[in-house]
Amino acid sequence: MTIAQAELFALFAGILGMLLWGRFRHDLVAASGLFLAVLLGLVPEGNAFSGFSNPAVIIVALVLIASRAFENSGALGLMTGLLLREGRSAPLHISIIGGIGAGLSMVINNVAALALLMPLDLQAARKAGRAPGSTLMPLAFATILGGMVTLIGTPPNIIASAVRQEQLGRPYQMFDFAPVGLAVAIAGIAFVALAGWRLVPGREDRAAAAVRESSFKAELLVPEGSRAIGQSVAEIEEDAEKSDLLIIGLIRGRERHYAAARRMIVAADDIVLVEGSTDAIGAFIKSLGLQDAPQEEDAPAEAAADEAEDKAKKFEPNIVEAVVRADSRLAGRSARELALRSRFGITLLGIGHSDIFVRDVVQSRPIAAGDTLLMAGAGASRQPTLDLLGLIPIGTVSVAAPTAWKIAVTVGLFAAAIAAAGLGLVSFTVAIGIAVAGYAAFGLISGREFYQQVEWPVVVMLACLLPIGTAFERLGGTALIADAILELTRGQSAVVALVLLMVVVMTLSDVLNNVATMVIAGPLAVQLAQKLGVNPDTFLMGTAIATSCAFLTPIGHKNNTLIMGPGGFRFADYWPLGLPLEIVVLAVGVPTLLVVWPL
Repeated sequence: MTIAQAELFALFAGILGMLLWGRFRHDLVAASGLFLAVLLGLVPEGNAFSGFSNPAVIIVALVLIASRAFENSGALGLMTGLLLREGRSAPLHISIIGGIGAGLSMVINNVAALALLMPLDLQAARKAGRAPGSTLMPLAFATILGGMVTLIGTPPNIIASAVRQEQLGRPYQMFDFAPVGLAVAIAGIAFVALAGWRLVPGREDRAAAAVRESSFKAELLVPEGSRAIGQSVAEIEEDAEKSDLLIIGLIRGRERHYAAARRMIVAADDIVLVEGSTDAIGAFIKSLGLQDAPQEEDAPAEAAADEAEDKAKKFEPNIVEAVVRADSRLAGRSARELALRSRFGITLLGIGHSDIFVRDVVQSRPIAAGDTLLMAGAGASRQPTLDLLGLIPIGTVSVAAPTAWKIAVTVGLFAAAIAAAGLGLVSFTVAIGIAVAGYAAFGLISGREFYQQVEWPVVVMLACLLPIGTAFERLGGTALIADAILELTRGQSAVVALVLLMVVVMTLSDVLNNVATMVIAGPLAVQLAQKLGVNPDTFLMGTAIATSCAFLTPIGHKNNTLIMGPGGFRFADYWPLGLPLEIVVLAVGVPTLLVVWPL
């Protein structure tokens, strides 16, 4: 081992150790490692920032933006609303929602797919009386499995394509991953749906508690054309129940009705009083065509011109959840005192404080630091306005009804990008870039969402690790590890080396970010295959599959982390289902690899 190799191994060990420790941000760790590699002469100074121009980095960013367009257009919500039904058994529910999650993960970021489906799964679990974790963990694993099927399904596949381009002269195409990835995904989802879900440790339904703790009282206006008009409050309670929402009363004119409201027939300009979570309120608004209610500072007697102007404005199709900072100018004051609607373009829908439901008039209740506000209106979506008021946005829910043309444009542009790349007319990087530009031109993505939607820490980490990975290969580090695996499997077939490599990569991915794992393991797979004199694609594809199999810990994949709180999981709750699932992946994946990508 040369001095440069020893320094590089020590640097890699330090980077991996810091990433595992988790004390510092992973993008900061990667950037620090890159600068140290430049100072040590391991990475040429001219190549230090070459990772930012790598197609893999660009595709990761563009796919995240495209995912947002699918959400904004209503295409995802429409599909899930049509396919999900109540009253199904756990295996059937997991099969359907897991299949939907896997399908979505093939074309959008798998974290976005889980975020879309998780509220629906939690709602179904509560109504069925099941522990939420019993279906939530299978759903999270299904979205991870679905990402294995296409080039853009998960970042490790994009990196594997970049490694193949660099090592073998040609990248993978969009569906090169499909034969093996689809077989593994189908087998994995079948396992968790039929038997695996029973292995999930049963925990207290923290999801229901979480919903209670983040509940709001909101006032929603019934506009002309709403589906609620002509129905009794008791009848629209069926829609409220589907949205997991509670109707607590009705305001007509200046009169507020509570217990007697159930017998009243809803009319235009009535205001419905509801209690529920942000997602539930958003779903209820969308289902009945409701709007944010006008506030008292905009009443005709006080500001007739403002009311006329408000009626002419288009209803903002988003509701925003934000936390009140300690130094907020809202603290100790009410929405009426500050004239939030007329001065800032914000309608206050509800106020949440711990698990207490607020039963007084929303606009007159003093707001306290730490309260969570549910808001609508143009000002609620403007970051400068939120900064001025001392609010920290923590979530946005679209309540716009899906329209056919938006769905058609979203799906059509994406399909055209895939077709153009598949036919070799342009690279996939350029094709998806054109599609994203089209989304912006049609108003499916706002300018601010271009920057908000990209996970910049992941992009920076990947861009900083790529030059180090190149140096690792250039200085012979991957060759040394390949030689060690060869020594361990001496006298055995190449299949044994492939299985050992996949097991090592799976283990590493369970404790390390899968992007970092693939940056290290991708070149290693090619080197090992070349030393064995076999097809490099077999080993590189196997490594891509193994990198995505992070099922043993809550830190191996973001989707595992997302379900930890709602599912009530502990750190050790993942392996009872995760370990058998990884065995299923090996049992199905290795034979399929040998058929599709023969040695």
